[in-house]
Amino acid sequence: MGRARLARLHGIAMSYAPSPGRSVQIADDTVVAVLAALGVDASTPHAVRASLAAYEDGAGRALLPRTVVARPDRPPDLMGLPEGTVLRVETEGGGAADLGAPDPAALARLPLGVHVLEARAPGGRTARAPLIVAPDRVPAPPGRSHGFLVQLYSLLSRRSWGMGDLGDLADLAAWSGRALGTGFVQLNPLHAAVPGPPTDPSPYRPSSRRFPDPVHLRIEHIPEYAHLAGAARLRADELAARAHALRSEVLERGALIDRDAVWALKREALELLWAVPLSPGRRAAYCDFLAEQGQALEDHATWCALAERHGPDWRCWPAELRDPRSPGTARLRHRLLDRIDFHCRLAWHTDQQLAAAQRAARDAGMPIGLVHDLAVGVHPSGADTWAQRDAFAAGMSIGAPPDAFNARGQDWGLPPWRPDALAAAGYAPYRELLRGLLRHAGALRIDHVMGLFRLWWVPEGRPPTEGAYVRYDGEAMLSVLALEARRAGAAVIGEDLGTVEPGVRGELAARGVLGTSVLWFERDYGGGERDAAPRAEAAEAGEAGEAGEDDAAGEADAAGEAGAAREAAPGSGAVARILAPGEWRSACLATVTTHDLPTTAARLTGADVALRERLGLLAGPPERERSRATYELAEWMGELVRRGLLPEGQGDEEAAIKAVHRFLLRTPARMIGVWLPDAVGDRRPQNLPGTWDEYPNWRLPIAGPDGRPHTLEELAASPRLHALMRELSDGSC
Repeated sequence: MGRARLARLHGIAMSYAPSPGRSVQIADDTVVAVLAALGVDASTPHAVRASLAAYEDGAGRALLPRTVVARPDRPPDLMGLPEGTVLRVETEGGGAADLGAPDPAALARLPLGVHVLEARAPGGRTARAPLIVAPDRVPAPPGRSHGFLVQLYSLLSRRSWGMGDLGDLADLAAWSGRALGTGFVQLNPLHAAVPGPPTDPSPYRPSSRRFPDPVHLRIEHIPEYAHLAGAARLRADELAARAHALRSEVLERGALIDRDAVWALKREALELLWAVPLSPGRRAAYCDFLAEQGQALEDHATWCALAERHGPDWRCWPAELRDPRSPGTARLRHRLLDRIDFHCRLAWHTDQQLAAAQRAARDAGMPIGLVHDLAVGVHPSGADTWAQRDAFAAGMSIGAPPDAFNARGQDWGLPPWRPDALAAAGYAPYRELLRGLLRHAGALRIDHVMGLFRLWWVPEGRPPTEGAYVRYDGEAMLSVLALEARRAGAAVIGEDLGTVEPGVRGELAARGVLGTSVLWFERDYGGGERDAAPRAEAAEAGEAGEAGEDDAAGEADAAGEAGAAREAAPGSGAVARILAPGEWRSACLATVTTHDLPTTAARLTGADVALRERLGLLAGPPERERSRATYELAEWMGELVRRGLLPEGQGDEEAAIKAVHRFLLRTPARMIGVWLPDAVGDRRPQNLPGTWDEYPNWRLPIAGPDGRPHTLEELAASPRLHALMRELSDGSC
């Protein structure tokens, strides 16, 4: 009983439900391991008693919680303060106010921001805690709009160096906003990767979520490039010629995108540019950037410099360098000032080009512009875990528990944030992360948004079946999100596919966070969570298989496909009815597919099933899987015909792709996303969950039906793309 109470006090669930009506208890040794990761010893009965006593003497007796959260519609609960306590607030702007007796409503009326609350109780007891005053809701997207969803690396132009870059992004935004009336471009995460070679190509296992990766830079757009002279100019021209050859290999000879080869060329070019003196105005702007980014940037650049010497896994560095605040690290910082400055400069260049891309989008008339993507976690050996290691739970990885379609669960290999450390820091790591991502964004997509409420923690060395849910303060996490989104004037989209605990979607909607609705999953599954489709688990599982840590995601993908097919297959019992357009929620980004799912052309032609059969990823016999896919497709085609959305008749692939987007237009969704490869009939998924070497995840350029890559210039001239996009612009979106 004592251990269970200790677990509850620290937000650890003692059971979970893998399927409706079934509950599984968490093993004692799992609870002990998770508590240990939170700094709590529960290994013996004596340790449990001591930990409970320590809690009662500490958090249990504290005048204030670690962080106090207030908003206009929800003043903080201060009922536990002793009679006679007085409050004082130091505001974010430097002011102060004596509030006297506790008045929660008065706290909620304070200006939005992060303040400091001080409580003084009779007898001399005092406490100070961060006070976050947040708006009730995040900003809503301006009107209804449509836009592209794209993986930036896959968008090559005739000017990029072997993979899509920020110059291509700015060009895509400028062209599509002006010529097609698009309102946004949603991107993959542009977070800094753990360096290779080989570099993990997955955008969802970054070294740092706080800073973008300079591999996305357009070298020629850096102003110092024009001032290269002599040998440096000759070398830059040689690098550009090699980049041209690299680009040609991808676009003309079927080579995969080689991130490491691209970075090798860009890195050498950036070394040349770093040697060019900055003009006085540029120097002043750079100094302003350094001052604004502060310690976070210095730590990130220091990690990059140390990784050059000691490798990318800080856990294998000399002991004193594993602590960013150690004397040894301080000494090496001084010796590596030039390398640290180099990496700071790269962060500045990337920030400037992101700003330019967002300006291009807004100048083209986009009401939203860029939609950045926040990955659910970071690599355990990367810059963020080194710089903020106290904020992460050592020896833990996040994932997903076993469920009806994946008995093994999932381990994503990403260390979780400690909820207690976040609260003790006033959520500063989370606030800084959001602020950085929102600097040049009109909206932010949050991967696995359910993680703001709880995450499945898996102890190191154990299977995902032996994990436990750990709860986060959803009110605080959403309030910080609302505060930073309000400051940036940005909307927020939550990726809420898959298993979502009751009440979470309602809470997200109440705070103005849009959901994600995917056409193939929008069925009436009953139970009130109609968009928690079984097949949606596969989309959520995508990030689990990105780095090859576990093949559980592949099984989830295959099982999910089977699950949806079972719902629709003849003779399988109750059929999950396709939701009518008017039954969709309005507060969502509606799409036909995502980066983790088959392209629409692949579904229509059966290429998705053929690919999974070739790679051994089907959940059952090929004949049965093909039959199920055929039935589900026929059901959808019949729905489209019945609603008059396929006047061209069945059998026309391009017409069917138009028809599913016409269906989206009939829904009340605030945002409608078009997967850019769908616009030209690409049959290849960008990521096939559950594969690593078997499939070239995250390394494919956008291509046509025949697999021939399409440049940005060809996309802009594509009759097929223009015909599809006319459907959306003519449909008043």
